[in-house]
Amino acid sequence: MLVLTHVLIALTSVAFTTYLFVRPSQRKFYVNYGLIAATMASGTWLIIASHAPMLSSCLSGLTYIGAVTFGTILAHYKLVHEQAVRISE
Repeated sequence: MLVLTHVLIALTSVAFTTYLFVRPSQRKFYVNYGLIAATMASGTWLIIASHAPMLSSCLSGLTYIGAVTFGTILAHYKLVHEQAVRISE
């Protein structure tokens, strides 16, 4: 059950990061950060509870963090650009 919860949170996080990039707002960033934290917390708990090998788990986690962080940074730049365009109008 914990694995399913972890996977659902992670997939929701990736989907929400994509949505954040399409329609960025400051409030959505907080939701995104919460989903990232929940994914990392459930992954950590999963490793502890199941005594899973750390190396493969951490590589998967780093790949996830890299992808979601990249999307979050792009969304942040997009939000800043949109705000700058609104100010200059």
